[in-house]
Amino acid sequence: MKVTIYDVAAKAGVSIATVSKVINNTGKMRDVTRHKVLEVMKELNYHPSVMASALMGKATETLGLLVPDISNPFFSEIARTIEDRAHEQGMSVIMCSTDENEVKERKYLELLQRKQVDGLIVASSFNDRNILKQLVKNDVPLVMLTQHDAALGVTSVSVDDFTGGFEATSHLFSLGHKNVIIIAENTPSSKMRLYGYREAHEAHDMVFSEDNIIRTNASVANGKKCFDEILKREQQTTAIFACNDLLAIGVLQGAKEKGISVPDRLSLVGFDDTILAKTTAPALTTIAQPIEDMGNRVVDVIIETIKGKISSKERILYKPKLIVRETTGKVIDS
Repeated sequence: MKVTIYDVAAKAGVSIATVSKVINNTGKMRDVTRHKVLEVMKELNYHPSVMASALMGKATETLGLLVPDISNPFFSEIARTIEDRAHEQGMSVIMCSTDENEVKERKYLELLQRKQVDGLIVASSFNDRNILKQLVKNDVPLVMLTQHDAALGVTSVSVDDFTGGFEATSHLFSLGHKNVIIIAENTPSSKMRLYGYREAHEAHDMVFSEDNIIRTNASVANGKKCFDEILKREQQTTAIFACNDLLAIGVLQGAKEKGISVPDRLSLVGFDDTILAKTTAPALTTIAQPIEDMGNRVVDVIIETIKGKISSKERILYKPKLIVRETTGKVIDS
């Protein structure tokens, strides 16, 4: 049975308002009272939720947004869309960049609770899913972005990463490439893109090798490092699928520094279709996510959830689109 703020107040022998003041660290009270409430919260395993303010009838018209890395253009672009849509709906957004770090994730959740946000949009992976499960248990309005977790039982907004990975790899196979290397992250979305990459091998009767999977974190610098690693291999690589545009740009920079022509000697596909993909030279072939549609939808969903208008939880899945530009071409025989 879920423990509520009312249970804490009853057990501690204080008013709900007093519990709320302890949760939000506001108002004046005796230290002994504050200590007693905290002890009861611990005893009942009650975790203050962002709903504490709503329970007191004090909606703040503020949303919390947790992203892995705001320096990644995909997240900066979708965060801007979210902010604009929220503003249209009379809401403000507090954004936190977690770096997929568990300590930061906990810290920022505590911050957002103190700010009494009305709901959460979560794009960070949260390796410790118990944190999110506890929020859901406490009836915190929460929507997942860029990932889906059926076990959480909340609405999610994401792109079909599996199909995106399949289309990226299939495009390279259709150009005659046989040895396609994938550079992937250890994130839920990237893992699904990897599954699509595997499936494309089977669909095109290509030999799949675990050795062709390189895992790293998303950054231009890491993309360059991975490319340097690829160059040291005995077997020549003619095609690379990078699971986001940042990694792809790193590969592209590495190729330029090594004097390797793209796409004449190396074909490259990214994922996201951020502003970077459109401004590189050559322009990047990539899998486009409908960033604006996803950003707008996730705001609409979280607001409807806050208002109690959504009872059923659904997986909102957008279709990715292959955007062919200048970094992919047919294999040139040596």
